[in-house]
Amino acid sequence: MSHPHDAEATLARWREEEAAVRARRGEIGVARPEQVAGMSGIEVFQAMFEGRLPSPPIGHTLDFLPVHIEPGFAVFQGKPGFAHYNPLGTVHGGWFATLLDSAVGCAVHSSLPAGKAYTTLELKINIVRALTDKVPLVRAEGRVIHGGNQVATAEGKLVGPDGKLYAHASTTCLVFDARR
Repeated sequence: MSHPHDAEATLARWREEEAAVRARRGEIGVARPEQVAGMSGIEVFQAMFEGRLPSPPIGHTLDFLPVHIEPGFAVFQGKPGFAHYNPLGTVHGGWFATLLDSAVGCAVHSSLPAGKAYTTLELKINIVRALTDKVPLVRAEGRVIHGGNQVATAEGKLVGPDGKLYAHASTTCLVFDARR
């Protein structure tokens, strides 16, 4: 656990990083196959961050976005909101899972060469702490563990600005030749 002042400084930094990403990104949509043809996974994300490719609509729907991606590593940031609550008055597990699935899946995607694609075969999530809209922001960090020609695995964690762990996950992805 971090000191409260450290949490405030982390939250301020996270908000600045999010604002910078939001200022650069393009419209909401889905890239057409011809837009990404010949691009590696990391090149796709660079184009998204530069606003040359659209931002996927799921982030708009669930109030999260990628804030940093490098080969084999992805960070997504989300704002838990009342719209994400389950009947028990806490953030629904599906929101946790979607944020973590994005982080671990994009960590895999970012490591792929041009001409390769992937899909999630399995996602396992452990929710270790309830989440409400009293937590202003959370980050899901995904990291590739194994990147093979047919199978890739990654793990991730969901944390608050104070360092508290809310959930962790692992994924297995199928890697295949992209459709032309």
